[in-house]
Amino acid sequence: MAKIIEKKKLNETVWSYLFDAPQIAKKRKAGQFIILRVTQDGERIPLTIANANPEKGWIEIIFQVVGLSTKMLAELNVGDEVVDLVGPLGKATHIENFGKCICIGGGVGVAPLYPIVESLNAAGNNITTIIGARNQSLLILEKEIAALSDRSFVATDDGSYGQKGFVSDVLKQLLNDGEHFDYAVVIGPPMMMKATSAIALDAGITTFVSLNPVMIDGTGMCGGCRVNIDGKAYFACVDGPEFNAKGIDWDVLNNRLANYGRKSEPSTSKHACKLEEKLQTIGE
Repeated sequence: MAKIIEKKKLNETVWSYLFDAPQIAKKRKAGQFIILRVTQDGERIPLTIANANPEKGWIEIIFQVVGLSTKMLAELNVGDEVVDLVGPLGKATHIENFGKCICIGGGVGVAPLYPIVESLNAAGNNITTIIGARNQSLLILEKEIAALSDRSFVATDDGSYGQKGFVSDVLKQLLNDGEHFDYAVVIGPPMMMKATSAIALDAGITTFVSLNPVMIDGTGMCGGCRVNIDGKAYFACVDGPEFNAKGIDWDVLNNRLANYGRKSEPSTSKHACKLEEKLQTIGE
């Protein structure tokens, strides 16, 4: 079991939890994730480790409420425990002094971007960051990301804050202005990663993306996170979650995610009526 020691609401659908997990806090590296279960019969949820403090023994998990399991997780409070929490899992981000880096995050993808920016900063890179969301109220970690960046930009779809448009628009403008970057990392919704990484690759930038949205089991056993890269199959949870964007078959990945979404909606609806009962069980 792992106890929640702090809970914060970052926006209307996104929460930050600190878990007491000293062993994971000591070993985790940027890019790695954990798997937790809220209840004994609950599903396994892979979530990126957004931050950690080895001295105090906590890890930070930032998640968006999208289905039954994350709804149940969001209903927990400080002092509550989840049944289990395992990690760190996945391959750590390869960090070195690349030179000029551009780090781009969209929506809740800014959470897994944060530890990568932190590590790139510690390695002495010059860092430009672009983060975005549909509107200002949905932005997360803006100040934290900016504090680690040499330059930072914000984009909102509706123009309520920062530049109106998408993060890809900001990247395109920087490149049109003659900017050069040696390395790029892009994390967010799959369609955003597809569009943004294509711009970066066209500019000759070595570009990595995180395919954590496709994960289900998180250990390589279920095969649900299979992705096709240059005609070969990889598993996002054990071979990634980060991959060079060049050669990713985005159509296969997005079709798989759409299929999962169609299957999860009736399941969430069917079990929603049991949510209160399950939460009562957690509190007993």
